[in-house]
Amino acid sequence: MADAKMPYSLNSKAVADATYAWLHKRGVTLLEIAELVMLLQQKYYPGLTMDECVHNVEMVLSKREVQNAVLTGIQLDILAEEGKLFPPLQDMIENDEGLYGVDEILAFSIVNVYGSIGFTNYGYVDKLKPGVLERLNDKSTGQVHTYLDDIVGAVAAAASSRIAHRKQAEREKDYGLPHTPEDSEPAANKTAPQDGEQPE
Repeated sequence: MADAKMPYSLNSKAVADATYAWLHKRGVTLLEIAELVMLLQQKYYPGLTMDECVHNVEMVLSKREVQNAVLTGIQLDILAEEGKLFPPLQDMIENDEGLYGVDEILAFSIVNVYGSIGFTNYGYVDKLKPGVLERLNDKSTGQVHTYLDDIVGAVAAAASSRIAHRKQAEREKDYGLPHTPEDSEPAANKTAPQDGEQPE
Protein backbone atom coordinates (compact mmCIF):
# COMPACT_ATOMS: atom_id res chain seq x y z
CA MET A 1 0.00 0.00 0.00
CA ALA A 2 1.46 3.35 -1.04
CA ASP A 3 2.18 5.90 1.66
CA ALA A 4 -0.64 8.38 2.08
CA LYS A 5 0.23 11.86 0.94
CA MET A 6 1.10 14.15 3.81
CA PRO A 7 -1.61 16.78 4.31
CA TYR A 8 -0.63 20.34 3.44
CA SER A 9 0.47 22.22 6.52
CA LEU A 10 1.00 25.96 6.50
CA ASN A 11 4.28 27.23 7.90
CA SER A 12 3.42 30.80 8.83
CA LYS A 13 6.97 31.70 9.85
CA ALA A 14 8.29 30.57 6.47
CA VAL A 15 5.75 32.81 4.72
CA ALA A 16 6.68 35.79 6.91
CA ASP A 17 10.42 35.19 6.44
CA ALA A 18 9.99 34.88 2.68
CA THR A 19 8.10 38.17 2.58
CA TYR A 20 10.96 40.08 4.18
CA ALA A 21 13.55 38.18 2.16
CA TRP A 22 11.92 38.96 -1.20
CA LEU A 23 11.44 42.64 -0.37
CA HIS A 24 15.14 42.71 0.50
CA LYS A 25 16.13 40.87 -2.70
CA ARG A 26 14.13 43.35 -4.76
CA GLY A 27 15.94 46.25 -3.08
CA VAL A 28 13.16 47.60 -0.88
CA THR A 29 13.89 48.43 2.76
CA LEU A 30 11.46 48.93 5.63
CA LEU A 31 12.94 52.39 6.12
CA GLU A 32 12.05 53.41 2.57
CA ILE A 33 8.45 52.30 3.10
CA ALA A 34 8.42 54.11 6.46
CA GLU A 35 9.56 57.31 4.72
CA LEU A 36 6.39 57.15 2.62
CA VAL A 37 4.36 56.71 5.81
CA MET A 38 6.03 59.78 7.31
CA LEU A 39 5.23 61.77 4.18
CA LEU A 40 1.57 60.76 4.43
CA GLN A 41 1.09 61.30 8.16
CA GLN A 42 3.51 63.97 9.41
CA LYS A 43 1.09 66.78 8.61
CA TYR A 44 -1.57 65.23 10.84
CA TYR A 45 0.75 64.04 13.62
CA PRO A 46 3.73 66.45 13.87
CA GLY A 47 5.27 64.42 16.69
CA LEU A 48 5.37 61.24 14.62
CA THR A 49 8.76 59.52 14.63
CA MET A 50 10.46 57.29 12.07
CA ASP A 51 10.55 54.52 14.66
CA GLU A 52 6.74 54.66 14.84
CA CYS A 53 6.51 54.58 11.06
CA VAL A 54 8.82 51.56 10.80
CA HIS A 55 6.89 49.79 13.56
CA ASN A 56 3.59 50.30 11.77
CA VAL A 57 5.07 49.03 8.51
CA GLU A 58 6.18 45.91 10.40
CA MET A 59 2.68 45.48 11.80
CA VAL A 60 1.16 45.67 8.32
CA LEU A 61 3.69 43.14 7.02
CA SER A 62 2.81 40.79 9.89
CA LYS A 63 -0.64 40.26 8.33
CA ARG A 64 -0.90 37.03 6.35
CA GLU A 65 -3.04 38.55 3.59
CA VAL A 66 -0.38 41.23 3.09
CA GLN A 67 2.37 38.61 2.92
CA ASN A 68 0.35 36.70 0.32
CA ALA A 69 0.03 39.82 -1.84
CA VAL A 70 3.75 40.68 -1.54
CA LEU A 71 4.88 37.18 -2.53
CA THR A 72 2.41 36.87 -5.40
CA GLY A 73 3.19 40.28 -6.87
CA ILE A 74 6.97 39.98 -6.64
CA GLN A 75 6.99 36.56 -8.28
CA LEU A 76 4.83 37.78 -11.17
CA ASP A 77 7.27 40.69 -11.63
CA ILE A 78 10.23 38.31 -11.70
CA LEU A 79 8.57 35.94 -14.16
CA ALA A 80 7.83 38.89 -16.45
CA GLU A 81 11.41 40.13 -16.05
CA GLU A 82 12.66 36.71 -17.15
CA GLY A 83 10.18 36.52 -20.04
CA LYS A 84 8.49 33.43 -18.60
CA LEU A 85 4.83 34.46 -18.86
CA PHE A 86 2.64 33.71 -21.85
CA PRO A 87 1.60 36.56 -24.16
CA PRO A 88 -0.22 38.86 -24.00
CA LEU A 89 0.16 38.81 -20.17
CA GLN A 90 3.95 38.86 -20.55
CA ASP A 91 3.82 42.07 -22.56
CA MET A 92 1.26 43.74 -20.29
CA ILE A 93 3.21 43.15 -17.09
CA GLU A 94 6.64 43.73 -18.64
CA ASN A 95 5.53 47.13 -19.97
CA ASP A 96 3.21 48.04 -17.07
CA GLU A 97 0.47 48.53 -19.66
CA GLY A 98 -1.94 51.34 -18.84
CA LEU A 99 -5.14 49.29 -19.08
CA TYR A 100 -3.70 46.44 -16.97
CA GLY A 101 -5.04 47.09 -13.46
CA VAL A 102 -4.65 43.75 -11.71
CA ASP A 103 -1.54 45.06 -9.96
CA GLU A 104 -3.65 47.75 -8.32
CA ILE A 105 -6.38 45.28 -7.42
CA LEU A 106 -3.76 43.22 -5.57
CA ALA A 107 -2.61 46.42 -3.84
CA PHE A 108 -6.19 47.10 -2.73
CA SER A 109 -6.18 43.81 -0.81
CA ILE A 110 -3.38 45.31 1.31
CA VAL A 111 -4.91 48.77 1.63
CA ASN A 112 -8.21 47.28 2.76
CA VAL A 113 -6.67 45.58 5.81
CA TYR A 114 -6.99 48.81 7.80
CA GLY A 115 -10.17 50.17 6.27
CA SER A 116 -11.20 52.60 3.57
CA ILE A 117 -9.09 55.48 4.91
CA GLY A 118 -6.11 53.80 3.24
CA PHE A 119 -7.51 54.28 -0.27
CA THR A 120 -6.92 58.04 -0.26
CA ASN A 121 -3.40 57.54 1.09
CA TYR A 122 -2.70 54.94 -1.59
CA GLY A 123 -4.11 57.11 -4.38
CA TYR A 124 -1.91 60.02 -3.27
CA VAL A 125 1.40 58.13 -3.26
CA ASP A 126 0.47 56.20 -6.40
CA LYS A 127 0.00 59.46 -8.29
CA LEU A 128 2.93 61.35 -6.75
CA LYS A 129 5.36 58.37 -6.73
CA PRO A 130 7.78 59.81 -4.17
CA GLY A 131 10.94 58.22 -2.79
CA VAL A 132 11.28 54.48 -3.39
CA LEU A 133 8.29 54.52 -5.75
CA GLU A 134 10.15 56.76 -8.19
CA ARG A 135 13.02 54.26 -8.27
CA LEU A 136 10.70 51.28 -8.73
CA ASN A 137 9.05 53.05 -11.67
CA ASP A 138 12.35 53.66 -13.46
CA LYS A 139 11.98 51.52 -16.57
CA SER A 140 15.63 52.06 -17.60
CA THR A 141 16.93 49.58 -15.00
CA GLY A 142 15.69 46.52 -16.89
CA GLN A 143 13.84 45.33 -13.81
CA VAL A 144 10.08 44.84 -13.77
CA HIS A 145 8.27 46.26 -10.74
CA THR A 146 4.74 46.47 -12.13
CA TYR A 147 3.35 44.85 -9.00
CA LEU A 148 5.99 45.84 -6.45
CA ASP A 149 5.57 49.60 -6.79
CA ASP A 150 1.83 49.26 -6.07
CA ILE A 151 2.50 46.83 -3.23
CA VAL A 152 5.00 49.17 -1.56
CA GLY A 153 2.61 52.11 -1.89
CA ALA A 154 -0.19 49.99 -0.47
CA VAL A 155 1.87 48.85 2.53
CA ALA A 156 2.73 52.50 3.27
CA ALA A 157 -0.93 53.50 2.90
CA ALA A 158 -2.07 50.69 5.20
CA ALA A 159 0.59 51.62 7.78
CA SER A 160 -0.63 55.22 7.60
CA SER A 161 -4.19 54.05 8.18
CA ARG A 162 -3.06 51.98 11.14
CA ILE A 163 -1.41 55.04 12.65
CA ALA A 164 -4.64 57.02 12.25
CA HIS A 165 -6.61 54.24 13.97
CA ARG A 166 -4.08 53.96 16.79
CA LYS A 167 -3.97 57.73 17.34
CA GLN A 168 -7.77 57.72 17.54
CA ALA A 169 -7.57 54.90 20.08
CA GLU A 170 -5.08 56.96 22.12
CA ARG A 171 -7.49 59.91 22.10
CA GLU A 172 -10.35 57.67 23.22
CA LYS A 173 -8.18 56.32 26.02
CA ASP A 174 -7.30 59.86 27.10
CA TYR A 175 -11.03 60.61 27.30
CA GLY A 176 -11.71 57.41 29.21
CA LEU A 177 -13.73 55.86 26.39
CA PRO A 178 -13.71 52.08 25.85
CA HIS A 179 -11.67 50.85 22.91
CA THR A 180 -10.49 47.47 21.65
CA PRO A 181 -7.24 47.48 19.62
CA GLU A 182 -7.67 46.15 16.07
CA ASP A 183 -4.55 44.01 16.26
CA SER A 184 -1.82 43.01 18.64
CA GLU A 185 1.80 44.13 18.84
CA PRO A 186 3.41 40.68 19.39
CA ALA A 187 2.49 39.55 15.87
CA ALA A 188 5.01 41.88 14.24
CA ASN A 189 7.72 41.14 16.78
CA LYS A 190 7.61 37.49 15.73
CA THR A 191 7.96 38.18 12.01
CA ALA A 192 10.09 41.30 11.59
CA PRO A 193 13.88 40.87 11.34
CA GLN A 194 15.60 42.15 14.46
CA ASP A 195 18.04 45.08 14.33
CA GLY A 196 21.08 44.13 12.29
CA GLU A 197 19.54 40.83 11.18
CA GLN A 198 19.42 40.11 7.46
CA PRO A 199 16.42 38.23 6.13
CA GLU A 200 17.16 34.69 5.01
